[in-house]
Amino acid sequence: MNQGLTMTGASLKILKVGAKGIITGFSHTNDRVMQKLKSMDLRPGMSITLEQRFPRFIIAAGFQRFALDDTLIHAIYVRPLNRHTS
Repeated sequence: MNQGLTMTGASLKILKVGAKGIITGFSHTNDRVMQKLKSMDLRPGMSITLEQRFPRFIIAAGFQRFALDDTLIHAIYVRPLNRHTS
């Protein structure tokens, strides 16, 4: 029996510049990181686009753009929406 592979979420780092993804959740992290994500209004189900990887990760969410540090990058899990993954 052959079952298809489904991807429910992976690190934000799998996306390449220009790739879109849906936030599927956040890693188990401390309250400070969760508060920062909440203040950015990032939440599961939200569509994002990775606009830049270097020198900082920059994502677009709606009409806003955010520069993410390593802690935030590792906290966000996404499901890619197109083939621009690494």
